[in-house]
Amino acid sequence: MSLKSTLYKLLRLSNDIEAIRKGTIHKRVARRAIGKATGRAMRKWLK
Repeated sequence: MSLKSTLYKLLRLSNDIEAIRKGTIHKRVARRAIGKATGRAMRKWLK
C-alpha cells in the first residue's frame, strides 16, 4: 500500500470521527454513496 493511499484512508477515518462528533454522519454517508454511484454511472457512460 502506498503512502498516499494510507494518508487518504487516515484522513477519511478522521473525517468520519469528526462527523460523528458533530452528529452529521448520516449526511456524510449519503454523500459518499451518491459519489460512488455517480462514479460508477460515469464509468459506464464513458465506455
